[in-house]
Amino acid sequence: MYENEDTISRAVLVTVDTGEFDAEVSIKELRELARTAGAETAAMVIQKRPSPDRATYIGSGRLEQLKGEAEMLGADLLIFDCELTADQTRNIENITDIRVIDRTTLILDIFAMRAASAEGRIQVELAQQKYRLAHLAGKGIQLSRLGGGIGTRGPGETKLETDRRHIRSRIEQLKDELEQIRRHRDLIRKRRQKDSVQTCAIVGYTNAGKSTLLNALTGAGVLSEDKLFATLDVTTRALSLPDGREVLLSDTVGLIRRLPHELVDAFRSTLEEAANADIIVNVIDISSDTAEEEQRVTDVLLAELGCADIPRILVLNKCDKLPGAENIPEDDTTVRICAKTGEGFDRLLAAVAKALPGGHRRMTLTIPYDKMGLINAIIEDGGKVFSTDHTAEGAVIDCLISDKILGRIGQG
Repeated sequence: MYENEDTISRAVLVTVDTGEFDAEVSIKELRELARTAGAETAAMVIQKRPSPDRATYIGSGRLEQLKGEAEMLGADLLIFDCELTADQTRNIENITDIRVIDRTTLILDIFAMRAASAEGRIQVELAQQKYRLAHLAGKGIQLSRLGGGIGTRGPGETKLETDRRHIRSRIEQLKDELEQIRRHRDLIRKRRQKDSVQTCAIVGYTNAGKSTLLNALTGAGVLSEDKLFATLDVTTRALSLPDGREVLLSDTVGLIRRLPHELVDAFRSTLEEAANADIIVNVIDISSDTAEEEQRVTDVLLAELGCADIPRILVLNKCDKLPGAENIPEDDTTVRICAKTGEGFDRLLAAVAKALPGGHRRMTLTIPYDKMGLINAIIEDGGKVFSTDHTAEGAVIDCLISDKILGRIGQG
């Protein structure tokens, strides 16, 4: 294992347009991923083909042309918008003599750079080790060069002769560590449920403004940048609602189209914050040209996590950047906001309060002195008592009370 220093790379981005997906949109997203990783994009190449070439992805003739173009541009890195096989990587590097990484490696590298918590670092290394095990043979330049750069962060480079049994052993060790973290997380969730603590998960496409929203609502101080995957680790903060209730609001890792399956598996425990939430706040960058596609990706991934039946509020963020956004209709499940300015926050908080299960309401009640036990019942059922005044008739309380306890008072 070797530590590597970061170097600034000048990259040519390459994709094959088979009609399976929008190649132009995808390669533009790849450019943003490269920027997040610290690379300068020298050129973007889209090659139309019925299917990728099995040996070189874009065909040997086009690859020879690409070699000359990359040399003229001073590029030292080729980034392919796909997941290359070990043979393809070796063949491309042998022909071009330029280091090659694919979309999966790039995303894994960003995750390695961004992960801050112990859990995040374990998840990143697990995903990297799984990918390396599958692509161990014949990686050529990528394994022989230990100079650093994009695709080399994280646990370090692995030499070509690395024993597969060592990698498998490390994978099992990382899985065990994640399982211990998952059990601890489950205990915390069960304690929250026992204490009637309600939770809300912020989900959405990467760079939709999730962390900015969490910071604005709770003052969490989470890193918020105009880059993909600015934050990876789950951050949870208490949020006060207009009706007096508190909910735990969690920021989750951003989603992305064609998310590598290694990351879906490795980050499942993180994404489970959404699967176990009482309500999901689905943040959408409404100003994005691909907002509809990004929302489709989010819907698919949430369905895979078993979140289809959880109440969801669509939060249309960055409305200040979209002309005519004020004409988009709102209701109890769709709210327009600007996370940077706070516009629409009052409507969002009201929508969250309405969507949370176990209806509570804020009321002023007079509790006879011979029934003061009802005050404890209100609190034990997840309610709150904000103030108490004593009168001849009993205690006058300003409280947040559940419909269940309110029914008991009515029956009494």
